[in-house]
Amino acid sequence: MTGFLARRLAGAALTLFALSVIVYAVFYAAPGDVAQITCGPRCSPAQVHQVAEQLRLDDPLYVRYWDFLQGLFVGQDYSTGTGTEHCGAPCLGVSYQSDQQVTALIAAKLPVTGSLALGAMVLWLLLGVGTGVLSAWRRGRLGERVLTAVTLAGTATPVFVIGLLLMIVVCGQLRWLPFPQYVPFADDPTQWAWNLLLPWLSLALIEAAKYARLTRSAMLETLADDHVRTFRAYGVGERSIIGRHALRGAVAPVIALTANDFGSMFGGAMLSETLFGLPGLGRELVHAVEVVDLPVVVGLVMVTGFFVVLANAVADVLYAVADRRVVLS
Repeated sequence: MTGFLARRLAGAALTLFALSVIVYAVFYAAPGDVAQITCGPRCSPAQVHQVAEQLRLDDPLYVRYWDFLQGLFVGQDYSTGTGTEHCGAPCLGVSYQSDQQVTALIAAKLPVTGSLALGAMVLWLLLGVGTGVLSAWRRGRLGERVLTAVTLAGTATPVFVIGLLLMIVVCGQLRWLPFPQYVPFADDPTQWAWNLLLPWLSLALIEAAKYARLTRSAMLETLADDHVRTFRAYGVGERSIIGRHALRGAVAPVIALTANDFGSMFGGAMLSETLFGLPGLGRELVHAVEVVDLPVVVGLVMVTGFFVVLANAVADVLYAVADRRVVLS
């Protein structure tokens, strides 16, 4: 296990390094006068030149990338126009628009997106795996056909459609839930969960459909194995077979899919956070792209990549725990 974790850590580091090179080259080598956009349309050429010097946009791309790497490990100094400030490691740069350190900006928005991702993940696992197990158990019956039709409809429905419908019906007409607004968990855990319940449901209903179909397929495949027929021949109860044997075989692919979905949730939160007005990383990324705030864009992409790599590394370990046939290599 120690050797496996060391190899996964080295692979994750190489992946993040490659991601940083690609992202930095794509965004900073893109055409467009970043100094002019940052300064504003009414700035004189002298003012634009001053902004370019302050942001070090005239330096070669490889020099700026090297400074970026140094900032991640040892921090870096940056000019504020009136002086110099230090950005401690890990430093992802400084926003062109607000002069705020990108690391601090992301740290302030991360709890919102993290709350959205974690809560939605718990709900879609409960709904999806539970529906998949029930569908496999009741195979060929009317209930199974209804569940299959519901999961297919859920897979085909965009998140903004379900989100809008839930807001109109649940918040507007029935008034069962308040219109979502983020309340920090430390301030009031009850209001934190109550205000995020609607976004959680909107995301979970979409994702649960995939997990229901995957769990059903894996369960049916496991139930058709020879050892399951042997259990039945010895008189083992159907509930025991499903709960102790078939479900264990269906957990492994669910773990792999959960890792990908949880990691990508940090990058795909733009639509849901914009729809519900949540001040998370997704909305911040949309704003940064609109104003061409490159340090914020690069920092957010790097953080998203980190969570994707981390989630997949954890999934590899859990996969081996769930399925003993998997060999860590």
